[in-house]
Amino acid sequence: MANGGDFYSSDRPEKPELEEDRPRGGGPEDRPRTGHRHVWVWWVVLAIVILILFFMFI
Repeated sequence: MANGGDFYSSDRPEKPELEEDRPRGGGPEDRPRTGHRHVWVWWVVLAIVILILFFMFI
């Protein structure tokens, strides 16, 4: 009977680590999460607040 360490060593590959099939991080073609979109959101929010205040005090 083989010892615990010898039992599995016969059919294991030389490098048992798997290559990563999905690399982490993005490349230059991926759009960054922060961009100019948040600036436009704040401008739209500001315009809506100004319109609401304008119509409240007419």
